[in-house]
Amino acid sequence: MRQLVITLAAFAALSGPASASDGFWKWAVSLERNKEVSPVSLPRYAEECSSCHYAYPPGLLPEASWRSLLGVSALPDHFGENIEMKEAVRAELLDYAARNAADRSFSKRSRSIAASIGSGPAPLRITEVPYIRRKHLTIPDDQVRNNPRVKSLALCDACHTEADTGNLDDESVVIPGYGRRRW
Repeated sequence: MRQLVITLAAFAALSGPASASDGFWKWAVSLERNKEVSPVSLPRYAEECSSCHYAYPPGLLPEASWRSLLGVSALPDHFGENIEMKEAVRAELLDYAARNAADRSFSKRSRSIAASIGSGPAPLRITEVPYIRRKHLTIPDDQVRNNPRVKSLALCDACHTEADTGNLDDESVVIPGYGRRRW
C-alpha cells in the first residue's frame, strides 16, 4: 500500500504545469487522454484562422499565449497583419483556444509542450516553444527554411501529413522534395 501511495504521489508531482488547471486526478481518470494534440474542433476557429495560415490546434500553446494572441490589443498587429473581427467572434475564438490550450489539455504532446515552457514567458509563436524547437533541431535548413515548399517550421502542415487531425508524430512526416523523414 505504501508503494502505491508513493507511486501516485510521484505521478502527481511529475504531472507538472500542464495539469495545474484541471488537476492530476481528473487527468489520470480521463478517457480523453491521447498521445497527439486534439485537432481543431470549432468550425469558426478553423474558418477564421485558416483564412490566412494553418489553423494551429490550441494544444500547441499555453493559455497565456492564446490570451496574448487573441487579446483585443493584439488584433491590429497580429504578426504584421490587422485581423479584424467582431468582438463576439474574437471572444468565441479566445474562449475555445484557452479551454483547449496546452496547459489545460489531456494530450501527452500538449502536456509536454506546457512542461517545456514551465513558468517562463508564454511564447507568441509556435516556433518559440522549447519542446517544438527541440523536436526539429536535427532537421537541416535545406529541408525547411531553404525549402521553397516549406519555408518555416511554422507551416506544420507542409510536412506533417496528418496535422489537421492533430497527429504530429514522426511517422506522419513527409518533407516536400525529400520524402519521408528517417529518425
